[in-house]
Amino acid sequence: MKHVVAPVAAIPAGARHVTEAGGKRIVVYNLGGEFFALADRCPHQGASLSAGQIMGHVCSTAPGQYDYARRGEVVRCPWHAWEFDIRTGKSFFDPRRVKTRAYDAHVECGELLAAESFSVAVENSYVVVEV
Repeated sequence: MKHVVAPVAAIPAGARHVTEAGGKRIVVYNLGGEFFALADRCPHQGASLSAGQIMGHVCSTAPGQYDYARRGEVVRCPWHAWEFDIRTGKSFFDPRRVKTRAYDAHVECGELLAAESFSVAVENSYVVVEV
């Protein structure tokens, strides 16, 4: 089911927006005009990821050499510092087994948008999450 989150302009690049859809609390991130949605819950002990720091990923190719990549694409849990890829919801320490749920988020034109059993006839574009 589609859930209209907000007008695109209400979530500027680098920002996040918390919403509730289908009884689930979801945080939507704008990464340079691309929208991604994650469950607003760390799988470890349930902390709100929307309260976490948004950062990049530090990786090392050799001892003493560090690379800071993917600036603004990682959210760190505010309780125990677990880090998750905003694009996929996967953790960085065990991406095959530990992740937070990711939802499809995209932009739809208000003129064509039908969601939550009512039609919307507005001339703006909106961020939509599918739950």
